[in-house]
Parts: sequence; C-alpha cells; structure tokens
Amino acid sequence: MRITAPTPAPEALAFTAPEGGQVPITMAALAHCDTLFAPFLGWASALALQGALPRRDHELLALRAAHNSASAFEWDEHSVFARRAGLSDAEIARVRNGPDAEGWAAFDATLLRAADELHRMFSLTPSTWAELSARYDTAQLVEAVFVVGQYTMLSMVANVVEGD
Repeated sequence: MRITAPTPAPEALAFTAPEGGQVPITMAALAHCDTLFAPFLGWASALALQGALPRRDHELLALRAAHNSASAFEWDEHSVFARRAGLSDAEIARVRNGPDAEGWAAFDATLLRAADELHRMFSLTPSTWAELSARYDTAQLVEAVFVVGQYTMLSMVANVVEGD
C-alpha cells in the first residue's frame, strides 16, 4: 500500500471502519487532507445512507462503477453492501458482464447501461435518460449520476493507494 493513515490518525477515522474491521484505504488516504476529510465524511454518509435511490439501485450503480474503474477494493466493499441490499451472489457476479447479460430485469440493465455511459461518455444517451426518467424523480436522477461519480472517484483513490 502506498499511503497509510496519518499518525496520529484523526479521531473521526475510527468511525469509517466497519464494526471490528479495518479503516477503508480510501479513508486512510483522505485523512491526510485535513480540510477535506470531515466534509467528505458528511457527503459520503449522506449519499450512502440518506439518499433518494433505492439501496439496490445504488449498489448496482456502485458495483458497475467499481468494475469499470478496475477497483478490486471498491468491488469487494460494495459486494458486501449489495448483498445487504438484497442482490444475490449471482447478480453481483453478473454485474461484471454488463447490461446486456442474460437475466437482468429491464430497469437493472438500464442502471448498468447508465453507469457504462457515464464512464465512457461522461453523459447519458437520450434513451437511457428517458428510461431513468420514467421511474425516477429529479432528485433520484441527479443522485444516480453522483453515485457513479462518487465510486469512480473512490476507485481512482483506491487504485492509486493500493499501487502495484
């Protein structure tokens, strides 16, 4: 690992560790940035815990962003969250195969397609936007984009921190 938690670590860093677990590498890295750490924790917890999206949808977007960003760390972390949100192990594995893989419900495929489009084009096609808009209100539409952006960003941090 290229970056470890600062010494002494901010007290708030302990709150980022799952019960009995390790502090996520992304948070250990961010703890070096005094002015960013606390605001980020507020943002990240609001997005993850108080968002407008259904948890299942949030985790499908997060997993696809982690896959598209080649982040083993974010993939592993969100696989746990996805199971808690009701995704099966088969569905989690199928996220890697993308929106055209056999077995997806139509809207699940739309979510994966949205994550792919945001990753590839930094935008959404009119057809994907229309499919999302048919189900989501404005807050959920905006949040879907932020979820993909958030976990793409954290994937970048994890990929750099883990290094080779």
